[in-house]
Amino acid sequence: MRFLLVIWTVSISLIACNSSATPDPVYPMEVLVFTKTAGFKHQSIPVAVNALIDMGFDNDFAVDTTSDASFFQTDSLNEYQVIVFLNTTGDVLDSVQQVAFQQYIRNGGGFVGVHAASDTEFDWEWYGNLVGGYFVSHPDVQPAQLVKAKVAHPAIDFLPDTLTRTDEWYDFKWISSAVQPLLYLNQQSYQGSKMDTAVHPIAWFHEFEGGRSFYTGLGHTEASYTRDTVFLRHLLNGILWAGKRE
Repeated sequence: MRFLLVIWTVSISLIACNSSATPDPVYPMEVLVFTKTAGFKHQSIPVAVNALIDMGFDNDFAVDTTSDASFFQTDSLNEYQVIVFLNTTGDVLDSVQQVAFQQYIRNGGGFVGVHAASDTEFDWEWYGNLVGGYFVSHPDVQPAQLVKAKVAHPAIDFLPDTLTRTDEWYDFKWISSAVQPLLYLNQQSYQGSKMDTAVHPIAWFHEFEGGRSFYTGLGHTEASYTRDTVFLRHLLNGILWAGKRE
């Protein structure tokens, strides 16, 4: 009995030493990137996912990725400070998953919608209010002039007053009056817009039901994620703001 007790004590000591020697990494922020599509699937998604993983590595936050909506459960979502809907399309969450996502936002979670996130969950009014608008159409990919809004926000603070980018420029059938625009499109600078409005927001943010929501209509092309450092900084700062790390 004494011999067995000694072995047991030594084993426990070794386990404790090994555990303390190789602790799990602790990150100040964890981000979930969600990529499920039930409609059009952007070819840029794999490249975008890799870019976001690298972004997290370079900026000290962890990035998990999934296209599996069954992950949307209360316990799972609560591990993250930000959930990114990356070019999602169509009806991606069932009613149970929707409730879990609502609770996550109401508990103070952050949301980032990228490009086709506004082409998602058209029949779920709550989601429309969260993302801040719904896509309706777009012309061909082409250059256009962006105009920075007169508001302080890390997603645009580093930008000049106007800049030209190449992307797929969304028209919206509805934009919430609750959002604060960050970037506008100059509709005279490109061809094919069907927005019948004096102004054309393309990126915005707002506080929503206890959480934070940031949306950017940029991010259609693969080049956006491989060599467009301006867009990547815009997106990074939006993520950090949504996660309250600005």
